[in-house]
Amino acid sequence: MKIVKEAKTFEQVNTELLIVGVQKNCDHISGWSKFVSFYGESLEEWIRSGDINTDRKKMTKIPYTGSNKKLKRVLFVGLGDTKTLTENQLRETFGLVGKELRNIKACEFTIWLESFTASPIDENDIAYLFAEGARLGFYQIPNYKTTSNEIDLYMDAVHFVTEADIDEIAASFEVGKIYADAVNEARNLVNLPPNLLTATELANYAEKLAKQYDFEVEILDKAQLEELGMGGILSVNKGSKEEPRLITLKYQATEKWEGVIGLVGKGVTYDTGGYSIKPKTGMVGMKGDMGGAAAVLGAMKIIGEIRPNKNVVAVIGSTDNMISGEAFKPDDVITTYSGKTVEVLNTDAEGRLVLADAVTYAQQQGASSLIDVATLTGGVITALGFDKTGALTNNEAFFDAFIEASIETGEFVWGMPLTENDKKRIRKSDVADLNNSPGRDGHMIFGGGFVGEFIENIPWIHLDIAGTSDANQAHDLGPKGGTGVMVRTLATFVERLGEAVQ
Repeated sequence: MKIVKEAKTFEQVNTELLIVGVQKNCDHISGWSKFVSFYGESLEEWIRSGDINTDRKKMTKIPYTGSNKKLKRVLFVGLGDTKTLTENQLRETFGLVGKELRNIKACEFTIWLESFTASPIDENDIAYLFAEGARLGFYQIPNYKTTSNEIDLYMDAVHFVTEADIDEIAASFEVGKIYADAVNEARNLVNLPPNLLTATELANYAEKLAKQYDFEVEILDKAQLEELGMGGILSVNKGSKEEPRLITLKYQATEKWEGVIGLVGKGVTYDTGGYSIKPKTGMVGMKGDMGGAAAVLGAMKIIGEIRPNKNVVAVIGSTDNMISGEAFKPDDVITTYSGKTVEVLNTDAEGRLVLADAVTYAQQQGASSLIDVATLTGGVITALGFDKTGALTNNEAFFDAFIEASIETGEFVWGMPLTENDKKRIRKSDVADLNNSPGRDGHMIFGGGFVGEFIENIPWIHLDIAGTSDANQAHDLGPKGGTGVMVRTLATFVERLGEAVQ
């Protein structure tokens, strides 16, 4: 997408569409009187009468018939009372603008930045939020329909009417674009059919990412996993014809490989539940059971672009969970990579087995703090609904810093308790060190707590995105389907850690 750096006046706008924010009181907007003169005196009457809606997230599209012959339409975007306008609300509003841009097939447009200012949100913030929100809203799920004659639409170019420094505006816009594009790539991964996104193909994508951003990359195949004794991943993979993969990406920002944060993603490309088989309605949508892997890869894409001053290791365990005569079974006892044994009580509690090996490996690769991300349990939906990511931690200071990043990105995260009694139930087995399914009660806590049994004495956060990784209906920032949740928060958190190091 081209960012046109020439700051224009209204008379110099050379796109067919101009985007303008309107508030309950526009008089305080810098340049408002000039815009009224440019558009016509009837503008303020239309705002007073409600013909141009100033309510938040409401849009009014009106033809322009003035002296600028290039400009054809003005899209007025309602902001409501800007005294209470938050950055997240503005981001969501821009998401709806992105949807409208797609609807009217406007791929090149101009935005008047000052019309969206609201204390303490300045022009640079607006440029960032617009790029992020509008590109997220513009996103559309790729499909395989043979009857579609629709032309692929892209945001080709953005122009600005602004009094601010245009180079700074362009830089802010570019960062927002980077964040949004990474989320959209993560969405694409989640939305891919499982016959197209196997563990091998996920590894191929990671390798391309590594080549693009000069990451160190390691892909372990089945034979190598067997040699290492990764019984967690291998047990889940036993019923499949598709080989598993353990994917590792390393971004080294400092001379020494120290202070490394580990990002670990669950990459189960399809989950039947194994012999603890899901019902037919519960199996639809299980192509998205690799949402944790998509979040980690999306975050790594942002990290590759912005190059924070923080060392990062990303580890993804990837397989599918299928049924065959060789598939693992309830009552099996497996030995994980850490050496700990697990009594399998539920083959549909497979993601935590994959994560057990992956977090162990991440720590061996030098992670001194760690976040794992997984579509792990339906229990998190029962507890928190579809709009909140559940979390567990062993370090409140580490978690508090992460929450600050999630507030900045508008991705809601809620901490859940992990008590000694919970840990006792995870460790309760007559035949093994642990069991993988202590019960339906507290299911989210038991799932994340199981992963915590493989964390050595380092700060750790577990994120259960089973409810937030997939939207069952369209929303302000995107369509139904994969959301790319946690991509922006993970990257923002790593960027903040890098700033703290400097």
